[in-house]
Amino acid sequence: MSHTPSNAPPHAGAITDVAGIEVGHFSDPRRPTGCTVVLTREGAVGGVDVRGAAPGTRETDLLSPGNLVQQVHGIMLAGGSAWGLAAAEGAMRWLEERGIGLDVRFGTLPIVPAAVLFDLPMGDARIRPDASAGYAACEAASTQTPAEGNVGAGSGALVGKLFGVDRAMKGGIGNASITVGGVTVGALIACNALGDVIDPDTAQVVAGARTADGRALLDTRRALMRGELPKPLLAGTNTTIGVVATDAVLTKVQANRLAMVAHDGLARSINPVHTMSDGDTLFALATGRVPLEGDAPGMTVLGAMAAEVVARATLRAVLAAQSVRLGGLHIPSAAALVAANGQPSPL
Repeated sequence: MSHTPSNAPPHAGAITDVAGIEVGHFSDPRRPTGCTVVLTREGAVGGVDVRGAAPGTRETDLLSPGNLVQQVHGIMLAGGSAWGLAAAEGAMRWLEERGIGLDVRFGTLPIVPAAVLFDLPMGDARIRPDASAGYAACEAASTQTPAEGNVGAGSGALVGKLFGVDRAMKGGIGNASITVGGVTVGALIACNALGDVIDPDTAQVVAGARTADGRALLDTRRALMRGELPKPLLAGTNTTIGVVATDAVLTKVQANRLAMVAHDGLARSINPVHTMSDGDTLFALATGRVPLEGDAPGMTVLGAMAAEVVARATLRAVLAAQSVRLGGLHIPSAAALVAANGQPSPL
């Protein structure tokens, strides 16, 4: 396995700019796979919205506004398809050892919802994140700006697979944040989309399906509209997953609404999105440091901020990615494809 070097895109904020949020990655050295944990040691009000038709998730029902649990202590994002959900067990163990969780009288129970993406084509599919990987991600967690690209849950991510993996490009993980009126919203996105990734400001395809010779971007949307047929797809073999976090005080109903409108950011940056072969899932966390009163922005502005940071983080996931060569499979990054065509770097 080898990769070409890449420079991360210019800093655009990070989910760890939100007070009370820590992020840790585990990247498996044996093949491109891994997991990423978002920790909220003091607890955070949580919400979730699942839009893809083939999700792999854990503990999402408890985030429904009508259900009992009010706070979560971490979110696990992992590769490995459904097997990768085991990484959440490692996070639970790590948190329990530190006395973090819900007091259930007979013990301290950490609440760690999770979502996974499908990265099994990248090397030996028997290697996938497990409880020890989740524990290691927690050990690495900090408030520093998280690494992006081919790390953690983005290690084995690919984008643009509608016309075959051999014409896909490297996905990854990215993050971004915005502060308006004293309130911060950040996003962390692991992008393994079936569709192309679009620059939301220019509407130009940045990474995705390539032409048959592999030298240029195909533009999946236009190819489909002119009648080009995709290859047969196995459900659930893609998926973009992530976390939107804010330091605002939100109710559980509001947190779920934030997760819902945050998907607008995926719609701006991925095309097609929310397909039958994607399990697109976004969690929302509110750490409750800033009341929404006085001159603070309300839910309409928070929703706009959430969609914006999700779109930016998705774009950064592919701009920070590095090319991968695995056996006979060569997956170029956005930067490498641009360089190969003698064009200026998109970074």
